[in-house]
This record gives sequence, structure tokens and C-alpha cells, in this order.
Amino acid sequence: MRAFSQLLDGLVYTRSRNAKLKLIADYLRENPDPDRGWAMAALTGDLNLPHVKPAAISGIVAERIDPVLFGMSRDFVGDLAETVSLLWPKPEGQPPELDSGALGLAAVIDTLMTLGRAEAPRALAAMLDQLDASGRYALLKLATGALRVGVSARLAKTALAQTFGLDVDAVEEVWHGLKPPYTALFDWAEGRGGQPTPADVPVFRPFMLAHPLEDLRVDLADYAAEWKWDGIRVQLVHTGGETRLYSRAGDDITASFPEVAAAFRTDAVLDGELLVRGTHQGADMAEGEGAASFNALQQRLGRKNVSAKALADYPAFVRLYDILFDGGEDLRALGWSERRARLESLMPRLDPASFDISTVIEAKDFDAFEAIRAGARDAAIEGVMLKRRDSPYVAGRRTGLWYKWKRDPLTADCVVMYAQRGHGRRSSYYSDYTFGCWSETGELLPVGKAYSGITDEELKWLDHFVRTNTVQRFGPVREVAKTLVFEIAFDSIHPSKRHKSGVAMRFPRIARIRTDKPAAEADTIAALERLMTNATETKN
Repeated sequence: MRAFSQLLDGLVYTRSRNAKLKLIADYLRENPDPDRGWAMAALTGDLNLPHVKPAAISGIVAERIDPVLFGMSRDFVGDLAETVSLLWPKPEGQPPELDSGALGLAAVIDTLMTLGRAEAPRALAAMLDQLDASGRYALLKLATGALRVGVSARLAKTALAQTFGLDVDAVEEVWHGLKPPYTALFDWAEGRGGQPTPADVPVFRPFMLAHPLEDLRVDLADYAAEWKWDGIRVQLVHTGGETRLYSRAGDDITASFPEVAAAFRTDAVLDGELLVRGTHQGADMAEGEGAASFNALQQRLGRKNVSAKALADYPAFVRLYDILFDGGEDLRALGWSERRARLESLMPRLDPASFDISTVIEAKDFDAFEAIRAGARDAAIEGVMLKRRDSPYVAGRRTGLWYKWKRDPLTADCVVMYAQRGHGRRSSYYSDYTFGCWSETGELLPVGKAYSGITDEELKWLDHFVRTNTVQRFGPVREVAKTLVFEIAFDSIHPSKRHKSGVAMRFPRIARIRTDKPAAEADTIAALERLMTNATETKN
């Protein structure tokens, strides 16, 4: 565990991407199988220890630490694992941490995976007794799956590829056909075996991504234009009689959308946008091309067991963008125009209730296209895409091939109401803010939460503001004096039954801190509702 805990410590306190890559590479070179495989599983989110939950950790803590002291400490620290790691009382005469054997990473995982829900917390407590604060922190983060060390799954796979001289896209393609601790992968990496090629397994292929358009203008004779729909990007894979749906991050989301998986029975790999039909009776639905707003899709995301009511109220479908494989034929080297023709020819074989194809926007020139994009305020449209007509389907972002041009954000002036500590390097700062707008009766009601858009200097200033303007505490949450205004940028706004204000923002972020504006002059709920009304009128 010592090597793994040192890796996590290094990743937490390192901001540089290259430095993170080196830390992971050093760990992979210096540590044996299966420890390094389990470390990769933890970093990529593929490790699941179902019998250790935060509630179980709180239970063993209550047996060792005064609950008032622990509550106050957690309130200050803001993170369960960090608080426990600092406060955990080590029994007298306990030997120092062992670097192998019972406390080797693989042994720890094996123990926690094989024990039941009743035995696992007790075993965890015994492990905590043998670790120092850094080891305890690593163990608890490992057990709960909440690493939050600033490493994406793609970055971890990139580090592995660079360490052993592999192509990261080749690593990505075989990844989902393997299981932790990835013995076959490391055999390939170190020359003991060939590249794993799982036969008839619906594996994930890396997505082709787009660069922001920014100030560039392109010739529409060379580029095709499509709407950028506001759902989640998905890859549909059917082979060997099995279908899987993958998110952009490569996560298997098949269980959350069983009706889509059941409807896809054609041997192919398709790229598209997962959306919800706009037939549900609710004000948050868009009527443009039958798609609902992202707010409707959220009702389905993350569910492992989907109820019959959710299936009926929020029917999912996929708006297709591209085709990667048709049967066993790899089409990725073809240009976009050729792949589009192949996708169109495939459409009659697909269920129209579950699949349609994204419309190509027709415009005589870029000025006309720009005007079309500026007028798009459909709740289900996030912007536009420009795709070079001769572009192959290549993983990642390649300059000059695909561009995304999001619609301009909406803005509102909102009053800061509550603050909470962040995570990772922000765990010592009040960096997560809830803000609100005024109701007709003069009540300030929450309309959103944001933590992005501020500089490090602004973060320090805001942290000081929260500490010196706290009027009430609710556990880790601080209520602050209603005197500070944020200008909030957001992509769209939708009705919400979960919020007292009745509205919810999509992708809110802090555009600037308005120290110049009195809180009484911040925007109203009615003003936000008018933004929804205007969007609907523009769409129609």
C-alpha cells in the first residue's frame, strides 16, 4: 500500500499533466503484477468494492472516535477519507505499516472483494490500524472509489501506453474486453504476449472529438454542418449477439438504457447522441425534431434499474452521427462523406422508434450558416458541428477536421447564498457556491450551483469572504450574508420540480464576481422564466 499511497499523494499535489504522467509511469515500472493492474483499475474507475460504503466507514469510526469531535473535524476538513485518515487512533504497540504481504495492494483488494457486507468494515478497520495517515487515506479512497486525484481514465491509459511504447488508441480498443488486473495487457506491454484481441466482444473504440471553432471561418464546400444536440455522446456496439452502449468516457451505460440496447441488433459500431423523446407531457420538453431537453435525459442517467414508469415517461433514442464498423468492415479510414452514405444506407435496417439520423444543415455560405446558428435556441440544441467532408474517423482531436461551435451562453446576475468546501486541492477552500434570484415576493431562492470559472486568486478572495460573512452553519455548508453577486453564464434553463425556485440551469459557471452590483439589483426568477419563454418562441 505504501507505493500506491505515495502515488496518490503525488497526483493530488501535482497540477502538471506531464508530471502526473511521469508519476503513473514510474509506479507502473517499479511495481509488480497484479498490484499495478489494480492501481490502473482504481485510476480508471474500473474497481468496484461493493461492501465498503461511506456509511460503513462512519460506523467503524463511531467505535473509535468521539462523534462530536469527528463531526466537527469532518466539517472543517470537508472530506470523509481525509478526516478519518488524520484522526484514526492507532492502537498501542501496533507495528509499523507493512509494505507487502497482508497489506499489499492486491491482497487488500482481494480481502475487501471476498468478504461480505458484515465482515468487510471490520477487516477495513484492522487494515487502518497498520497504516500511517497517508496509507489510511489511500485505502479509504480505494475502498470507496472516490479517488479525485485529477486523473482521467484517458490520462491513466495514456501513461500506460507511453510507459511501454504502445499506441494509446490500441490500448483503449482492447481495454473493455479485459478485466482487472489486466494481466494480458501487461504481458503485451512487456513483450510476453501478443496484443489482446477479444473475439466477438463488443469493445469500446475511442471517439473522434472536435476543436472549438473560435474565430475561424471555413468553406462549407469542404465542411458539412450538423446540429450539436444536447444529450450525451454514445457509441453503440453490437457483435457476437451482444449489444453495449458506451459513454464518451468509455463507461458501459447499457443497463441505464435497456430499451435502446434491445433495439440495436445490427452488427455495427455507431456514434450518436443519446436523447429523450419530446413526447412526455412537461414544460421542459423541446419539440424540435422530437428531442427533449437535457433536463429530461437526467431522469434516466446513472440508473442501474430502470422502472417501467421511467421508460414510459422518458423514452430514450439515439440520433446517429457516424458509423465506424459495418459488420466486420472497419470504415474509419473512409472520409466523412463516404461514411455518411454508409450510415444512410444502414438506417432502413434500424428501428425508427429508437434511431434516427442527425440532419445536415443546408446553408449557401458561412454568413447564412452563422445566422442559422445564432437563431438556434431549441432546448435540445447545444450548438453546431462542422465536419470536414473528407475527414477519416480518428480518435481524439485532430486540427482541421471537426469543429464545434456552441451557441452563446445566457447570463444572469445571482446572489451567493451558500458555500461548501471543494475536493482535491480545493478541499481547504470554500469553492462550491449556491446562488439564487429574487422571487416576486422578495424571497431569495436557489437557482443553481457552480464552482468553475474563477482564478486561484479569486478563489482565495471568495474563501475569505465566506469565512468572514458566515451567518449560519448546516454541517459542511455555510450560509453567507446575501451581499455578493455573481454573473453566471449558463447554456440553457429549464423548469424543475426539484427546486423551490422552479427552474434549473444547464452548465452554470461563474463569469465574473460583481462586487460593483448591489444584491437587491440581481435578477429575478421571472427574468429567468422569460428566458425559457423566449427560447420556446424562437424555436417555434
